[in-house]
Amino acid sequence: MTARGWFLFSLMGVLWGIPYLMIKVAVEELSPSMVVFARCALGAALLLPFALRQGGLTRVVRAHWKPMLAFACIEILGPWWTLTDAERRLSSSTAGLLIAAVPIIGAVLARFFGDTERLGARRLTGLGLGLGGVAVLTVPHLTGGDAWSLTEVLLTALGYAIAPLIVARHLKAVPTLQLIAPCLTLAALVYAVPAWASRPSVAPSPQTLVSLAGLGVICTALAFVVFLELIRETGPTRAVVFTYVNPAVAVAAGVAFLSEPLTAGIAASFALILAGSFLATAGPAGRSSGTRLVGKGRPPFRGEVTSTRDARRCDRHTSE
Repeated sequence: MTARGWFLFSLMGVLWGIPYLMIKVAVEELSPSMVVFARCALGAALLLPFALRQGGLTRVVRAHWKPMLAFACIEILGPWWTLTDAERRLSSSTAGLLIAAVPIIGAVLARFFGDTERLGARRLTGLGLGLGGVAVLTVPHLTGGDAWSLTEVLLTALGYAIAPLIVARHLKAVPTLQLIAPCLTLAALVYAVPAWASRPSVAPSPQTLVSLAGLGVICTALAFVVFLELIRETGPTRAVVFTYVNPAVAVAAGVAFLSEPLTAGIAASFALILAGSFLATAGPAGRSSGTRLVGKGRPPFRGEVTSTRDARRCDRHTSE
């Protein structure tokens, strides 16, 4: 993976590792619909002006409205509500830990739908190590919530795994802002009425307001721009591997802000998760068998065979 890919990957591990803590704070006083509405409305308010300034937004939406609608439903409308609702009963760290199933689901779905992105032994080993680290972190926390809440988080993970495939297959030509801004606007409109119906009778506390602002500005507007750039840089399967880092960030936030214990098991899982992330996002070990290197740092000599296609061409000219 390129240096730019690693930067985006590391940034996403933080940007989508801290929302669980913010959601947990917000749902103590607000309904899930209100939290999702505020998050989407803030994100849309920040990104929509820039998307409009690029020009051609209406044309883009008309040309790609079907996959954009699918992306909005599978990435935002459904998963954000189920995740937020689940955190009314689950701890923030437990939610973050379960979301780490996204890379495994994404890898399975990519192969099931015939994705050409190769999963070699090194990347499969990385996925396995990451899953092992997630298991070490998850098991002690699974007693904190009911079965439906755990199901809601797993449904969220399923949506998070499918959405990048939609982007990679149908929306790569759509500029990032012109994809995210309309989707967030749609989600805000959908949740506007439920949010109004469940509005609190008293003003939220400063902690809740700060959490909502963080969710909208940092974890939505900024994070989505980085996320789509990461998909375009590394592909859909590698892009979601940053969710292996999310549990580490979620646990660290719990230790720092909620005084949760930092055990030896958690420290061991950090190493597994980071090692798994590195291996799972690694590029192929070498070039394909159809291409032969002609010398590092120099162009091929005139007439030199550099690929299988060139070899066939040479054979054809020889026979003539």
